[in-house]
Amino acid sequence: MKRYLLALICLNSLVSLVYAQEETRIEEKDTLSSLEAEVGLIPESLDANVDSLLRTWHVQYFSKREDFCHDDDANVYFPDSVYIDRLDRLPSVIALPYNNIVRDCIDLYAERKRNLVRYMLGMADFYFPIIEQVLDEHGLPIELKYLAVVESALNPVALSRVGACGLWQFMLPTGKSYGLEINSLVDERRDPLKATEAACEYFKDMYAIYGDWNLVLASYNCGPGNVNKAIRRSGGKTDFWDIFPYLPKETRSYVPLFIAANYVMNYYCEHNICPMQTSLPLATDTVMVSNALHLQQVSDLLQVDIETLRALNPQYKRDIVPGNTRPSVLKLPAAETYAFIDKEDTVYTHRIEELLANCVSADNANGSLPSGATREKITHVVLKGENLYTVANRYGVTAKDIRKWNGLGSNRVAKGKRLKLYVDNGGVAFASASTKMTAKPAEKSSVASAPAKKRTQPSSVTNQEGFVSYKVRSGDSLYSISKKYPGVSTAALQKVNGLSSPDIRPGQVLKIPVG
Repeated sequence: MKRYLLALICLNSLVSLVYAQEETRIEEKDTLSSLEAEVGLIPESLDANVDSLLRTWHVQYFSKREDFCHDDDANVYFPDSVYIDRLDRLPSVIALPYNNIVRDCIDLYAERKRNLVRYMLGMADFYFPIIEQVLDEHGLPIELKYLAVVESALNPVALSRVGACGLWQFMLPTGKSYGLEINSLVDERRDPLKATEAACEYFKDMYAIYGDWNLVLASYNCGPGNVNKAIRRSGGKTDFWDIFPYLPKETRSYVPLFIAANYVMNYYCEHNICPMQTSLPLATDTVMVSNALHLQQVSDLLQVDIETLRALNPQYKRDIVPGNTRPSVLKLPAAETYAFIDKEDTVYTHRIEELLANCVSADNANGSLPSGATREKITHVVLKGENLYTVANRYGVTAKDIRKWNGLGSNRVAKGKRLKLYVDNGGVAFASASTKMTAKPAEKSSVASAPAKKRTQPSSVTNQEGFVSYKVRSGDSLYSISKKYPGVSTAALQKVNGLSSPDIRPGQVLKIPVG
């Protein structure tokens, strides 16, 4: 009997433990939804897949954490009085009040999003000096830099579900209205310096209207129209916390999260959170480029990893610096600046026919472009996971434009659908000149991003030297391309094209030996 009771007690204990663990998992899963119900909608920057974020190219250089830093998976509990004292001690022009909502937002960063905080602290070493300098030049509060934490989690290529892009998450029309260049080749919303300049202009415009920084922050999220509506509905009150219930749900959490970001980015050590360390070059310099230039040309001759160049120049969406349209900035590790100047002429001509075959200018050497040459009609075949916002962002147009051009009634679009687009290609065509010349009149538009397996014939044009040109599509590899041409091996493709590795990228033009 005793043995039976003992077994029953153990079984009950085990069942209780399983239920407790399951309840913990459910509680963790529902944390964000419960916080949203109380505070407001949580921004996408907090809802990102952190593991996926840490595998993206711009953070692949993260090295191990500092040995002296004590890092832990568990948060440290502090009473309200400690939070109040710490916020009071932060040097800030913008008021940083403390209340239960702010505490919930601090807990969100310090407990559930600790890995995201580690990532942001590492990226802060790289981006905050750029942001701080621009804020200082405009005479704005330096703590506005923490708004980029809330907006994008300091991911320079962040793209929201509705098309907001970059550190400061500008929508395309707003970005253009503040002077940012956005087309198929360049997206200055992803340029930390120029995007911060645009954000500062917006801050100054809104402060001239409201004279209150918390209302400026709210207007940055939902626009001045919604802030004015909330003020009217509150009976004319102009304090953020008074109009809080009348703001859109996603804006209610905005200022509390800004205050929480100020806190956690300063007091992370007290919560046993250590920043990830990055080996990206913190010392950089810029050169002005006066010709069309591909980042791979620079990588080859200066022996700088292509991913480093992309991290330093995220505004160039197709790895091409459009110096042929106007002088353009190229950021380099400081140690490589003089090497570029010394080899500049050689860099411009290196692999030019392969890497810059689609430049629309017939005279790249002197930087001139034919009038209207940057406008191009193309066809985009929708890939899995794409929507009108991601397609629009890729080509520097709006989802509204795409709907109008294609007679669509919504933003939903099926995989494989062919979309007609009229794009500013930034000076580099999506189809080579030879392809356009040989196309039938009804087929003059190029096809962008069509999956290779969907076509019966390779996208190639024969020249007089025993080669055909093949434009790499999304999903292509040297192996899959070699299978399209009998007798051509992967090794032959790599050798003919002077590739140091089998890695290729969409848009790249390869020479294929034939005959």
